Amino acid sequence: MSDLKIAVIIPAAGHSTRFGGDKLAQDLGGRPLLLRTVEAFTKREEVFRIIVAAPPDSFDEFRTRYGAQLGFHGAVIVEGGRQERWESVKNALAAVPPDATHIAVHDAARPGISDALLTRLFDAARVADAVIPGEPIHATIKRVSEETFTAAPDDAVADAILGDSGREGASARRVEETVPRARLVAAQTPQVFRAELLRRAYEGSALSGATDDSMLVERLGETVLVIDGEARNLKVTSVEDLALVRAILGFRAPEERPVHKRF
Repeated sequence: MSDLKIAVIIPAAGHSTRFGGDKLAQDLGGRPLLLRTVEAFTKREEVFRIIVAAPPDSFDEFRTRYGAQLGFHGAVIVEGGRQERWESVKNALAAVPPDATHIAVHDAARPGISDALLTRLFDAARVADAVIPGEPIHATIKRVSEETFTAAPDDAVADAILGDSGREGASARRVEETVPRARLVAAQTPQVFRAELLRRAYEGSALSGATDDSMLVERLGETVLVIDGEARNLKVTSVEDLALVRAILGFRAPEERPVHKRF
């Protein structure tokens, strides 16, 4: 029997604005992306509760669409937040059983998480209070200006650079600095915390603007351990990401499968 009792929170209340549609409903091998994400945790003996935070403004619709399948996996659906991600996590914390030893928070749009990465994370959680996966950043990182500049139709410089093609609507920002990439990593999920520590992090008032849960733990002055993540554990934010995840997981798009194997 596992010495960990992990409750998994999956914030799923986002608006998928950058995707241009409901990305969690997208087909991955005949099942919605959201269910593929949830299924990654259902066979882990360390996990005894899964909590999905749904969009509050379409809660009934969400429950109608996913409730039966999530219920089959023993998942509980709660109302998420309307604005920021941390609101969904805070709401879901109320549904975490008091006997949970740890709480893991995982992006709903990361269906590529492997069992091997979960094993590494859960093993590290036995000795560390806060553990997250991270991938080294190899690209050159530029910090750019907040202000955006748009090329005017009669801008001779823009004309010389862009030509006629693509000049209309072309925008740019000035480079302010090149950020040294040494020791930089791109944080992934799931992020695993000792239950008491995450609850304490969410009791604070400085929650606004937090883009992941480890930020709130860092604000407490607590140590966050980073282990190696994996490239396949990417977050779907665009149609191109979805195509990449399908390729990684070996799933064809619905239109590429026989009709009887689609939804």
